[in-house]
Amino acid sequence: MRMHSVPSINLILIAVLSGLLLACDEPKQVKKVAPYQGPVEEINDVRLLYSEAAMLKVKLTTARQFRYANDNRTYPKPVHISFYGPTGAEVTTLRSDSGRYDKAKDLYTVMGNVVVINKEKQEKLLTPELSWNPATKKVFTDKRVAVISQQTGEKLYGLGLDANQDFSQYSIRKPTGVFNVEGGL
Repeated sequence: MRMHSVPSINLILIAVLSGLLLACDEPKQVKKVAPYQGPVEEINDVRLLYSEAAMLKVKLTTARQFRYANDNRTYPKPVHISFYGPTGAEVTTLRSDSGRYDKAKDLYTVMGNVVVINKEKQEKLLTPELSWNPATKKVFTDKRVAVISQQTGEKLYGLGLDANQDFSQYSIRKPTGVFNVEGGL
């Protein structure tokens, strides 16, 4: 029987211990990945119809819609909305650069170069942003507005606006500028 020398056993022991020490790395940290926030659905050539008592009240059309996990929606392309009166005739049209729908608030908002035309009153509304609440049937904004009469050319300016959804009645919150008052002073 042959005996190994102490130095060779030490070398084997050192090699084994070194291997064990090198194998003991710090535990790997798992990176936390943020949950996906992007759209879960993309729809092209969108046409949404809103009716009450089987009567069409609002029609929204746009080239693209993104829907998210919380059911919010964005409309990154120009948005066109038609509002219909009690007879079913189109009374008001709206055009904007883009829009969004907030499900939690049940609120549609259009943004960018918003132009609203009331066909019956022959008035045009210009504003950078406008919101519509289907539950209250109200349209509103806190932004600057201009209302131009296509009959008289009269221009009303102000900050903020409240209106019913077909724009047959509206009020400017903080009117500015010069306008005619019937009856004089």
